[in-house]
Amino acid sequence: MDEFRILSPTAILGYGFPEESFQAGMKKNPHLIAVDAGSSDPGPYYLGKGVSFTARRAVKRDLTIMLKAAVPRGIPVVIGTAGGSGGDPHVKWSLEIICEIAAEQGLHFSLAVIGAEIDKETVFDFWRQGKIVSMAPGPELTADDIEKTTRIVGQMGTEPLIQALDCGAQVVLAGRCYDPAVFAAPAVRAGFDRGLAVHLGKILECAAIAAVPGSGSDCLFGYLHREDFEVETLHPARKCTVASVAAHTLYEKANPYLLPGPGGVLDLKNTRFEQAGENKVRVLGTRYSVTNPYRIKLEGAKKNGYRAVAVAGTRDPVMIGRIEEIIAGVKEKVAENFPQAPYYLHFHLYGKNGVMGKLEPVKDSTGHELGMIMEVVAAAEELAKTICGFTRSTMLHFGYEGRLSTAGNLAFPFSPAEFAAGEVYQFSIYHLVQVEDPQKFFNVRLLAITGEGRGTEI
Repeated sequence: MDEFRILSPTAILGYGFPEESFQAGMKKNPHLIAVDAGSSDPGPYYLGKGVSFTARRAVKRDLTIMLKAAVPRGIPVVIGTAGGSGGDPHVKWSLEIICEIAAEQGLHFSLAVIGAEIDKETVFDFWRQGKIVSMAPGPELTADDIEKTTRIVGQMGTEPLIQALDCGAQVVLAGRCYDPAVFAAPAVRAGFDRGLAVHLGKILECAAIAAVPGSGSDCLFGYLHREDFEVETLHPARKCTVASVAAHTLYEKANPYLLPGPGGVLDLKNTRFEQAGENKVRVLGTRYSVTNPYRIKLEGAKKNGYRAVAVAGTRDPVMIGRIEEIIAGVKEKVAENFPQAPYYLHFHLYGKNGVMGKLEPVKDSTGHELGMIMEVVAAAEELAKTICGFTRSTMLHFGYEGRLSTAGNLAFPFSPAEFAAGEVYQFSIYHLVQVEDPQKFFNVRLLAITGEGRGTEI
């Protein structure tokens, strides 16, 4: 085989895609349909809570189209970071959707399920052995971090996915994955160069985001060859350009030349990007270096309490000009009234520094209005709401020099003004663990999925 063709339907399972783009990809006879189903980008809540950040109906819609097209034609389907975060609850949730689709569509296929959740005692063992290291500039891992963590996953590389395919699976449902792995693993298994395969996966993972105009809700097609690979759009409104593909290669990376992953580093020092057609880009020269020891990234989340928020705005130029001292005064009043209650209080000021906070380089910008989110985190939901309500009323009637109105300082878009925003989680583990076996944490189960929507262990 001199060419391996891959269809990437969408940036994240559940983000959707035009069916006409998908069908255009199917006409190119792909050897693989692969999709990344998750990310740590939406934050630690979804990992800690064990829920998906994509809607069930949207995920089912995407999967139905993919499985209906792939299963009858014997095309492998590989899904990574199931349910958004790749823990046991996320994999179980995704498996239920797949079984439901199989029952409704009368589909029969072999399915490999790969777990990625790791118990605390295992992590403790590796920590005591000194095999867990921080990812600079992050802090060192402590025993308290591990103990307080709700859920821990490991980010698998290509090896467990290859094992699943070797076991005879047509569909692979994997827990937390290195994003390019679901695209690269079947190609590496077929004998193609690992560097080119992983680099192609790096681009395909976000589908048409690598095109112009970019979209996470559209398909992208990849052609892997012995000495290069090409990526091509499938919708007439989009184009792959040298700039768009190169930019996507480099995004979210601290080093533009070396891209680390499980067990190796993608070396882009000699990579070249060439326009190969109106909608197609060719990439050459990427290499892969194996790292020793083999390291896997661990992700864990711990519960910090409960959040309450209030949303408001002001158009008073005097208040806007003195907002920092007003906030300091409000915080002082809150501290006086809740001296024994541990809490976190923060004001997000949109129109001033709401996006970048202390990193905002524009220090003297003053707009004619200011949006404000008052955020409180406390150990109990009722306490968070109580402190948020007190903060809101104090800010509403806070006196300051030059104030003319006595009716209130803020405009509220909603009633009630404050909302309970649920549990709050924080990434407590974001570290690398040294392993001798790349498949150490990742158990592969093979199931026979029947048209009745049941999975039977093989």
